[in-house]
Amino acid sequence: MKRIIAFISSIVVFLGFAFFNESKSKSSNKLPHVGVLNLMHHPALDQIQKGFTDGMKAEGFEDGRTVKIDYQNAQGDQSNLKTMATKLVNENSDILFGITTPASQSLANLTNKIPVVMGAVTDPKSAGLIKNFKKPGGNITGVSNMSPIKDQLKLIKEFMPNLRILGVIYTSSDSSASAEHREIVKESKKLKIPIKSYSITNSNDLNQVSQEMLDKVDAVMVPQDNVIAGAMETLVKNADLMKKPIFPAVDTMVKQGGVAAYGINQYQLGLIGGHIVASILKGKTKPATTSIQFVRHGQPILNLKQAKKIGIKVPERFLKEAQSKGEVFK
Repeated sequence: MKRIIAFISSIVVFLGFAFFNESKSKSSNKLPHVGVLNLMHHPALDQIQKGFTDGMKAEGFEDGRTVKIDYQNAQGDQSNLKTMATKLVNENSDILFGITTPASQSLANLTNKIPVVMGAVTDPKSAGLIKNFKKPGGNITGVSNMSPIKDQLKLIKEFMPNLRILGVIYTSSDSSASAEHREIVKESKKLKIPIKSYSITNSNDLNQVSQEMLDKVDAVMVPQDNVIAGAMETLVKNADLMKKPIFPAVDTMVKQGGVAAYGINQYQLGLIGGHIVASILKGKTKPATTSIQFVRHGQPILNLKQAKKIGIKVPERFLKEAQSKGEVFK
């Protein structure tokens, strides 16, 4: 009887030891889980996502091999944004990456424990995401994509020395666009450039409001604005009919029919975001003490084909700068 009991006991110990080792092995092999939330598909935002993936890979985090990345895209729908943010938070993501202000806000509203890294949030303080740029505090840090507004305004004046009125169009419900609009108003006063502002609430307003604006202004400036970026073809169509130039804040919007910009490189934003996420995953940094990163200088971007199409003379200085340091679309 004693032998039977001893035999059973040895089996129990063996199975327990085997189960422990298997559980330990599975635990050690568990890949870190990163949740990525994007507002919608658009060339600029897709570039941020690509930069993020490449930045992570450069740090040794390759999707499916050394990390599990769950990409969610809300297709511009606010209800989708909330549902997808909830999914990523509830699925025990180790860290979250939000592309655009609305995406970052949706994630931040659901957790104060899981690290949230902002990808391309123009003014994170005004958006209520952080309190301090150097030491954000809490569980949030990331990248700001505030455009070089002063440089952009000077560029417009260089293209159009006889500019009488500059039209500025933005989406009032887009906090990033509104933040840049405030900066445009402030800097235009310093540079003595008369502006007339027009706001829309959604993409359905763009056709009518842009037609009204183009009838009264000499040129159009567009801040970083996800709604207008998604409906850029409407603005370009109306501006082409009036032979008036558009000066966007983003390189991809120049390619879509804008004339020129000192544009923030969207891929670079994502690349920086990827490195921040990797650093937090490795335990090297914490969101609370990781300063907000900025891309201070825009790249010179020129759509030479568009300038010729509407009869706008390109300053020789900017043409050479775009050819040597930026990008020229022909």
